[in-house]
Order: sequence, then C-alpha cells, then structure tokens
Amino acid sequence: MMNSQEVISLYETVATITDQMLAAARDGQWEQLAALESRCASHIETLKTHEPQTRITDVARQQKIRIIQKILADDREIRNITEPWMAQLSSLINSTGVERKLHRLYGANQSG
Repeated sequence: MMNSQEVISLYETVATITDQMLAAARDGQWEQLAALESRCASHIETLKTHEPQTRITDVARQQKIRIIQKILADDREIRNITEPWMAQLSSLINSTGVERKLHRLYGANQSG
C-alpha cells in the first residue's frame, strides 16, 4: 500500500511526463510523444491500482488537486497541437487510399 507522499510523488511524476509530452508535441517529435504517453499511462495505471486504498491528508489532497489541474492544462494544450496534425494525417491517408482505388479502377483502363 502506498502512503500519502508516494501518491503525491507519483502525481508529480505524471505532471513532469505530461510537461515533457507537451514539449515533444510543440517540437513535432511524435515518436517521443508516443513513448512518453506510454510511460505516463503506466504511472496512471499504478495510481488506479494503489491510490484507492491510500488515505491522504487534506494538505496532500490540495496538492493533488493543483497537480491534476496542471496535468489537465498540459493535456488540453497537447490536444490543441495534435488534433489538427491528426486530422491532416487522416486526410492524407484517406486521399492516398482514394488515389489508389482510382488508379486500380481507371489506371489500367487508360490507353497511352
């Protein structure tokens, strides 16, 4: 079982990782972002497993709230950066797929 300080320390680690994720997103380092996201998910899973059994003090609860607010702000900014990129990537993938279908349907029928 974790104690109150261990829970806060784990939240701080998640906040540090989300800060690094934001920097990676700003720099367009998508592989780094994905690797950090995986690390973050691992820590969050640990919190989900162990935090419910941990009693935390009021001071720690306030600290936890501040940390979560920062994590959520970083997450919002990461989404603001990645969602347009993901839409553009999806559009590119879809147009490439349509291009291939058109080539298969009409490319072979064209006479030179």
